[in-house]
Amino acid sequence: MGMIEDVRTTASPIISLGGGFMLDGATTEHGGAFGLDFGEYYAMGRGGVLGDVDADVITSAFVVFAPAMVRTMWEAARAKREPAAAALSYAQACQAWGRLHFSNVQNLDETAALLEQIAVAASPIGAPLFAGWRAISLPLDAPARVAQLLHVLRELRGGLHGVAILGAGLAPIEAVMVYNPGMAPMFGWADGAPATDATKAAHAKAELATDELVAPAYECLGDTGRARLVVLLNELDATSS
Repeated sequence: MGMIEDVRTTASPIISLGGGFMLDGATTEHGGAFGLDFGEYYAMGRGGVLGDVDADVITSAFVVFAPAMVRTMWEAARAKREPAAAALSYAQACQAWGRLHFSNVQNLDETAALLEQIAVAASPIGAPLFAGWRAISLPLDAPARVAQLLHVLRELRGGLHGVAILGAGLAPIEAVMVYNPGMAPMFGWADGAPATDATKAAHAKAELATDELVAPAYECLGDTGRARLVVLLNELDATSS
């Protein structure tokens, strides 16, 4: 496969596995023990790497979330805990999820090494959450390390996808209505117009642009490394519990 095909093929497991811990019940419990409810923990756990900032800064990075929802979650969390501590707690929840779900998977050290090469090589421009999450120290054990690196690369793709969405002329709510209209309330949108042929075409353009924006980070692996990563992530997706 070519570079873009490799990026596109690895996108699905990176997105699903990199965000797998976020909706997990154990993460919600971890957040509760930290003193935050689900929405507060998501907003400050994920966004806390950006620092003790105004909610508009978090909105700018979350892209597809309604600004009012982001502000509500962020300010409620900010009244209780410090963003940096929340981010570290969220990282620990991610690591715990990896230890539970990846403990019986083979070749994790190799997978971690390839993922880390991409993370180190990638430019942070246009992906502030990726930049923040990349700066958090990685755990030493392979299951947790892979889980955190998947999340880091998920933030890379997510940040660049936000750039691509806007570049394609889509409003955030339009992108949500194309991708999954049933999730609009989860992102804080009360309603949205159904997707049209034009918005679907624009979203397809944004997906391709995202692959193209992510691709330079994969160059460090070479053809052999990229092909191996495709195999490893497919196996990880298929065998993780």
